[in-house]
Amino acid sequence: MMDALALPLLIYYLAVIAVVCVYGLHRYWMVWAFLRRRNRRPHEVPESRFAELPRVTVQLPMFNEKRVAQRIIEAACAIDWPRDRLQIQVLDDSTDDSAAIARRTCQRLVVEGHDVEYVHRTNREGYKAGALANGLDTASGEFIAVFDADFVPPADVLHHTIHFFTTEKVGMVQTRWSHLNRDDSLLTQVQSMYLDGHFVVEQAARAHNDRWFNFNGTAGVWRRKAIEQSGGWQHDTLTEDTDLSYRAQLQGWHFRYVLETCCPAEVPPTVSAFLSQQHRWNKGLIQTAIKLMPTIWRSDAPLHTKLEAWFHLTSPLVHLVILLLVLLVFPALFVELPIQQTNPWLGAVVGIVFMILGMLAACVFYLTSQASQGLGVWKTIIRLPALMALGVGISVVNSRAVLEALFGRQSPFVRTPKYNGDSESETDPVVHLRKRSLPNGILELGLGLLMVVCIVLAASRPHTIVALPFLVLFASGYFAVAFPSLGAMKRTPRAGSFTPDAPASAIVAASPPERAIAGN
Repeated sequence: MMDALALPLLIYYLAVIAVVCVYGLHRYWMVWAFLRRRNRRPHEVPESRFAELPRVTVQLPMFNEKRVAQRIIEAACAIDWPRDRLQIQVLDDSTDDSAAIARRTCQRLVVEGHDVEYVHRTNREGYKAGALANGLDTASGEFIAVFDADFVPPADVLHHTIHFFTTEKVGMVQTRWSHLNRDDSLLTQVQSMYLDGHFVVEQAARAHNDRWFNFNGTAGVWRRKAIEQSGGWQHDTLTEDTDLSYRAQLQGWHFRYVLETCCPAEVPPTVSAFLSQQHRWNKGLIQTAIKLMPTIWRSDAPLHTKLEAWFHLTSPLVHLVILLLVLLVFPALFVELPIQQTNPWLGAVVGIVFMILGMLAACVFYLTSQASQGLGVWKTIIRLPALMALGVGISVVNSRAVLEALFGRQSPFVRTPKYNGDSESETDPVVHLRKRSLPNGILELGLGLLMVVCIVLAASRPHTIVALPFLVLFASGYFAVAFPSLGAMKRTPRAGSFTPDAPASAIVAASPPERAIAGN
């Protein structure tokens, strides 16, 4: 029976390796594209400057953000811009006492002379996309800046972004995220590295090499006309920001990425919050790929632009491939693949190629993101195993996200909790609240235990002992996700009860939005 499995397993193995290597090659291209334009970024300098500063609306979407609501509203009002040309919209869908905190803060700032509009919805239709679209009805600005509740925009953020819009076809300007709680724990350090790969290398490589890239949902400024001409905010995907970005660029709008302007925010300090965020992002990307890739392929965009859009929107598939690779480990310990029978060295060559194009590509990618910021290379190298382990550990949640998107399974927009340094007092989100499902963390625990079995088997056989470091990495990653997830389940209400992320329509009957409009 094992001999009969050899050929199917070989085909399976080579297919998985091929996908990993293709996406690994793309990461090498990202690093090369970033480095070759590192000191030549013509798009980061506005062509001219506004003689008269335009009116800007700052939108602050929030939902049950009592720990950070006051901070973000005050930070928005502290932005250095003429008060008669700055409107602040607090788009609040809260169902708890966050609404009272935000309303009081708005009332106080209005008395101080700021143009603040408080908008409270009770039906939460369309989630964040619905709140942003609803806010446009009374937005008075020609340009729309968006900041999530956990961000703290610097006072000069508009001066670093708004003048790019003197070029008529510029539709959006994105700033780089930085991390308020980077050094709080190993988890926040690893997440910060993870995000830096995207914001330092990936986004810059696309932007500075004339590829399309996406608005990241916050810390950016839109031309209102670009939003409206591109079909507005839509909520049929979980990544409404990426969806609108690609629709706008299909319409001919140009984007700018300002690498040197940072907007700080917190990264999730708990594993459960991180997994919930990952699930939403990865599912939303695949949903957007299904929705827009056919249109992108048929468009008049250059081939290199289409290819980059494909790699970006389908990147979550790598998580599914990693999971498939892990599932191959156990049977592979008992089967001598035909590639090994033909020539043992050929198997070693395939493994080395996988290492160079797969794992090493990720290491180079993240090392580049840290070194370019002047962060310690040795500290980064020390943390790389934890980063790689976490990448394996989240493969179950992200694979589920990919499969749900591919099979059209709908799920609510579960917002990432904002803690403001207090991670002990907020209920962690769950990826899904559904009946008859396995508890979160069970699959990861099972895979971790399977990897322990594989470690024992590999250690007892001379020809498989070389796999031990990878098996230890896999086991560590799955256990690192499993135990916190199982612990969080004990603190999470059962399905059907109210949670901080439940749709507001389940708690409060739908009614028209409450608007408190005041200002200069």
